[in-house]
Amino acid sequence: MLEVNVTEFRNHLPDYLGKVKSGEEVLVTLRGKVIARIIPAQNERSAARRHLSLLRKKCRVGDVVSPLEEKWEAESANP
Repeated sequence: MLEVNVTEFRNHLPDYLGKVKSGEEVLVTLRGKVIARIIPAQNERSAARRHLSLLRKKCRVGDVVSPLEEKWEAESANP
């Protein structure tokens, strides 16, 4: 993670944006305080796929189609 003053950032904008594009995070400071964090854009589709693949390791889906041995009643919306 890079930390750079706003003046330095402005003077060398293409260089810092190139670093962000390559995956690095840049913190922009003003008088020693962070005022902005610039992070690389993510492809939402690939991020969602990555998240789903992580969930597959934790979750298990059983058989939701086969009938149960127990009988149950449901109220009808139409009388």
